[in-house]
Amino acid sequence: MKKIVFIVNPKSGVFRKDSIHDVIESTLDKNQFSYQFAFTEYAGHATELCKKHIDENADVIVAVGGDGTINEVARGLVQTDVALGIIPGGSGNGLAHHLKIPLGVKRAVEVINRQKSIKIDTGILHDQLFVSIAGIGFDGWVAKKFSDESFRGFVAYLKVVAEEYPGYKPKKYKIRINDKLVKVRALFITFANSDQFGFQTAIAPGARVDDGFIDVTIARKPPLIEIPILAGLLYWHKIDKSKYVQIYKTDYLEISTRKKRWANLDGEPIITPKKFVVKVNPQSLRIIVP
Repeated sequence: MKKIVFIVNPKSGVFRKDSIHDVIESTLDKNQFSYQFAFTEYAGHATELCKKHIDENADVIVAVGGDGTINEVARGLVQTDVALGIIPGGSGNGLAHHLKIPLGVKRAVEVINRQKSIKIDTGILHDQLFVSIAGIGFDGWVAKKFSDESFRGFVAYLKVVAEEYPGYKPKKYKIRINDKLVKVRALFITFANSDQFGFQTAIAPGARVDDGFIDVTIARKPPLIEIPILAGLLYWHKIDKSKYVQIYKTDYLEISTRKKRWANLDGEPIITPKKFVVKVNPQSLRIIVP
């Protein structure tokens, strides 16, 4: 019998502790698994809990929450053979959408019961791991402002974007990528392991989590009148058709800017140094998929 641990972020805003416990308990195949729950209490706690349960011989660790919770659990699982399971409970749920993991708790647990797993890549921005997506510029600034909001979800995210977009000035970047030096004034630069920006929008339509590459999307700032067109391209997974977007595929790049900037790391805001590296950590994470 395998040991499975559910690491739950109670602040994800989607689940109640009692309801998530009941659904998992009634759906999990107890002929295959012994199980227990652990609840996060502060930033970074999921990583600590993950490492603790690996030391106690867990076979599967399930992140119950959004991309930020998945990121914290993955930090404890990279370069091990302990499998990551996902029960999506965040706002954007980018990685779950990319991997076709159901958003409903019952169906997500049924995926875990089947125990089909694959190895995927992860990315490194400076010295920090990301699983789905990272970025610098406007999306980093939005991640910072969104983290200050009391409400979560798509509407709250759109509210932050609408408030911040008109006054945000694109920043200058130097990017050394594929033996080229690219100088650009960008609204944002996204480093995509998966194709998903979250909310079922694709910022890098060709990105795959197991291809050994990061897709780098460089976006210039379009006029407000063209925002609805770009939103449609994001939703229909055709943003690469926009004249405001360039996409590169690489396994390593160096980036520099004149000041430290806000960045987005699987939806969580961080501050980057003025110079940093983004690279692939290939086949470094085992994950349960449908």
